Amino acid sequence: MLAFRLDPTQERLVRDLPIGVFDSGVGGLTVLRALREALPAEPLTYLGDTARLPYGTKGPETVRRYAIQAAHCLVDRGVKMLVVACNTASSLALDALEREFAPVPVVGVVRPGARAAAAASASGRIGVLATESTARGGAYEREIRAVRANANVVSKGCSVFVALAEEGWSHGPIAEAVAREYVEPLMKAHAPDCLLLGCTHFPVLADAIAIVAGPDVRIVDSAATTADVVREEITRRGLAAAPLAPGAMSPAPRLLATDSPDRFERVASRFLPPSEAPHDIELVDLA
Repeated sequence: MLAFRLDPTQERLVRDLPIGVFDSGVGGLTVLRALREALPAEPLTYLGDTARLPYGTKGPETVRRYAIQAAHCLVDRGVKMLVVACNTASSLALDALEREFAPVPVVGVVRPGARAAAAASASGRIGVLATESTARGGAYEREIRAVRANANVVSKGCSVFVALAEEGWSHGPIAEAVAREYVEPLMKAHAPDCLLLGCTHFPVLADAIAIVAGPDVRIVDSAATTADVVREEITRRGLAAAPLAPGAMSPAPRLLATDSPDRFERVASRFLPPSEAPHDIELVDLA
């Protein structure tokens, strides 16, 4: 059922609106990529708040204010759903965003990732690889234990992974050496059978992490699980776009940034397939 009670013509117009995605920077492009794979017919608009990154060093009220401003930028352009592709904003601002933008549905990355990890672990021993701020905040632990109360969850701050991802050093000996520094102590001390990638930068390092963790450890990608939840939600709410015609190409995403569009374009190319290299980044001001 549509979240918007409109006449049939208006309902069709709503279904044709894009899904809006925002992050404090480029890491959320892993969510955008997952959405493109899961929902090829859906138009997407992505905003990277590059002028004010990272959100993880800001206080809760500041994060909520920034998140609402970023979401307003997308909603004012017309979107049918908001996806919060930022772990910090998902953990601190989701309730505020739902209140501010109702009836527009809002999906964050923390809850889908946490629930997927809880389901994927046979033993209940789960490791969360995240940024320092997300690890300290404990959002993933709370969400995992909300669905699996006896889970043994340990978070590990892995901030250097962010720099590796943005520099394009996601494979090879450097990535594996850094992964070893972070993951091996966690594996030895806690023996998790599941590792949750609790930062949207980290899926591009999944291969290096898996090599260090070993073949018996499940790697859960919060970007992919978020895309699955978005697909379920737009279907349940009657918001899905019409399927692509045979042979038709997916609509190109619209990309917005609040600072340095040239750098955004350069770094974004490391998060998206070569065939979808970003261009024409629109500079926006959220003030």
